[in-house]
Amino acid sequence: MTKVSFRGLMSRKLRTGVTALAVLLGVAFIAGSYVLTDTINKSFDEIFDVAYAGTDVAVSSSTTGQGDQAAPPPFPARYLDSVRKVDGVEKAEGGIFSVVRFVDAKGDQLSSSFAPEFVSSTSTKPFDTLTYTKGHPPRTASETSLDESTADREHLDIGSTLRIASDAGVRSYKIVGLQRLGDTSSGGSSTAQLTLPEAQSLTDKVGQLDGISVKAAPGVSTTLLAKRIDRVMPPRVIVETGQQAAARQSQDIKDQLKFFRIILLVFGGVALLVGSFLIFNTFSITVAQRIRELGMLRTLGATRGQILTGMILEATVIGAFGGLVGVPAGIGFAVGLNAMFRSFGIDLPNTGMVIETRTIIVSIVIGLVVTLAAALTPALRATRVSPMAALLEAELPEGRGRGRIFAAVALLLTVGGLGMAAYGLLGSISDSSAAAGLVGGGAVATLFGVSMFSPRLVRPLASFIGWPLERLRGLTGRLARENAVRKPGRTAVTAGALMIGLAVVVFVTVFAAGISASVGNAIDRNFQGDIVLQNTDGFSPISSGAGREAAQVQGVKTVSSLSFGGGVYKGSDVNISAVDPATVNDVLSLDWKKGSPSTIASLSGGQTVLDDAWAKKHDLAPGDRMAVRTPFEKRQQLQVVGTVKDNADLLGTMVVTQSLLHHSFGVREPSMTFIKLAAGANPALVKDEIKQRIKSKFATVDALNQQELKDNQEQQIQQLVSFFYVLLALAIVISLLGIVTTLALSIHERTRELGMLRAVGMSRRQVRRLIRYEAVITALIGAILGSILGVIFATLVSRPLADEGFELAYPVGTLIVLLILAALAGVLAAIVPARRAARLDVLQALAYE
Repeated sequence: MTKVSFRGLMSRKLRTGVTALAVLLGVAFIAGSYVLTDTINKSFDEIFDVAYAGTDVAVSSSTTGQGDQAAPPPFPARYLDSVRKVDGVEKAEGGIFSVVRFVDAKGDQLSSSFAPEFVSSTSTKPFDTLTYTKGHPPRTASETSLDESTADREHLDIGSTLRIASDAGVRSYKIVGLQRLGDTSSGGSSTAQLTLPEAQSLTDKVGQLDGISVKAAPGVSTTLLAKRIDRVMPPRVIVETGQQAAARQSQDIKDQLKFFRIILLVFGGVALLVGSFLIFNTFSITVAQRIRELGMLRTLGATRGQILTGMILEATVIGAFGGLVGVPAGIGFAVGLNAMFRSFGIDLPNTGMVIETRTIIVSIVIGLVVTLAAALTPALRATRVSPMAALLEAELPEGRGRGRIFAAVALLLTVGGLGMAAYGLLGSISDSSAAAGLVGGGAVATLFGVSMFSPRLVRPLASFIGWPLERLRGLTGRLARENAVRKPGRTAVTAGALMIGLAVVVFVTVFAAGISASVGNAIDRNFQGDIVLQNTDGFSPISSGAGREAAQVQGVKTVSSLSFGGGVYKGSDVNISAVDPATVNDVLSLDWKKGSPSTIASLSGGQTVLDDAWAKKHDLAPGDRMAVRTPFEKRQQLQVVGTVKDNADLLGTMVVTQSLLHHSFGVREPSMTFIKLAAGANPALVKDEIKQRIKSKFATVDALNQQELKDNQEQQIQQLVSFFYVLLALAIVISLLGIVTTLALSIHERTRELGMLRAVGMSRRQVRRLIRYEAVITALIGAILGSILGVIFATLVSRPLADEGFELAYPVGTLIVLLILAALAGVLAAIVPARRAARLDVLQALAYE
């Protein structure tokens, strides 16, 4: 049986290759995801190891409540004197490390990359771990050094001018040195060095520091020295050894990027799931076409066990080949993923490809398991071929489970899967990983349930889709429809592969449309101002000076800022926003649940307004008191005075005054500034004047009207959607391979039938049309089922977000376009099979057995 299995594989090279390709592509996605993320993690390890190579003890600000938009607050420079007095300290230096923006002469951002740009202060040995490849470190306030990768990318060199935009405005510096940190790519991030006084001045941190580096005296333990320094430092700072600081900061980034690996693996899983449908269909058709061969083997004495072993061996060879070749293909796939991210402006650090043993083992095992699982049912059906099948024109016995039990299992999987997903989303599950597992498991169960039930849907759907074809193309359209329903199980499985890909595409499309609509509606309802100032990247803080500059423009009535920070409440991070009570009602209209505009107008330093959904979850109401831990490691007591519905998560968990957020939470700059114009002012003219005034001084600040703000948000959402579409493209390609394979195998199976049609007068063009129409019907069946499932999943996921102001939107036009594209994909998939069918020799086809 081993020889028979290998001969069977070699005699059907094309279908074996296509099946192995489906496994290979899915495994390559999984392996590439691991290779890329392992490479990124290793790169960050090396970056921080080099950065702290000369530091025995590091002192930095506490990261408590550090939100996505807020950096840890700096601490007073006098802490450095206290550190230097500690016994065992040989040398200590303070430093600045802040996010800035590099701009050109017009004030536009120098790079389009999403990677951050930093300014750091110079230091001396052993703390300075930079390697200067050209020039020297800055020595005066007008000099700077720049990392060589940025210099190469932006065509800068020694003597060039670098313009840096920060809280203090835009300043120009002469580049006197080019440097790099170790041998690892910085991942697109840029770093300029300035002298310490200049770095403090540029970042508005005069008299403050972001960190302190310490060198231990000979013979002094770094761990012991860290404990000594910790005793003289306030709780608002972290004191740790250099190795601990490097490990912590690297781990922080790994934790933040963990979702990145999960997303890639999820999409890789989708590709493998789609590939499993192709494998199942290919083996099913192969078994059906080998019924005489299998019957002959039974006649010659092969047992059912031997038949099963032979089929499993074929699947094992295909799965092992796909897994083994998928690993090196995954390396190339990781390079492709990295290039794709770079095209989206996301440049990732790279220290050379990292291939863990785990990656190889997991990839091979996944390839084998998926292939064997998909081939098991066809293999079991092959064992039911009787010896008499070798003598008869027999059909493969239909599975016994096609009746009520099969339908009941399909219904149970569908309903149970939807129930699991709903419970994971709506149930009170504190563990987010468990909730995500329920949602993911429920989605997969639902997909399998619908796939199992879909053969019963093929006939009505094919009749619905084929009706216009039959009306327009007559007999050719009718034959295409009848061929699609001749073997509903095969059509359903082929369509099921496309169904899964389209379900995810439609989910992303509908959910993204909901986000866009929710943000747009929130802006319409809550934004009463005429102009908003925000960072050009859409999320970073802006200088408070921009608002003061805008206030001097004629026609401006009110300028009011919104700031974001973070804290910790009962062990969980909370997002905090801050407003100016005196002016907020002029620019924002809040959806009050308990309270009124006068509540926030009279808000004092010890009071807060909560998001209503969050307040209910934590059993808080007006009049209650709560304590929030701040980045200064102090407990801030707050009294709840009202609750609002936070539309589209504009305000976060709670609202406090600007003064409190600044003094108690260390937030120094606003995230956005709203401007209300005086009656009769020309909005366009005032906005243009504001832009001109702030452009020269605050290059990273942009002025937008309400419509531009909505367009800006929508553009960012569409970029994310495009990113997901690219990741989903592989699953769609595999599903189209499934259509190609099924059509090709069915043409082989129907050789005599096609010869008969040609003999009675059907032209080659009509044969090609027939095959194309079959492909279109199959593709549209998958697209319709996928669209329905995608909408259902999007609706389920949106329900828990309704309290946050999320409003689901159904982009009907886009969904129709997706259906049209699915039909065109079917036509594309049918090109090769249709040509092959049209070229069949009539006499040979009629004589074919």
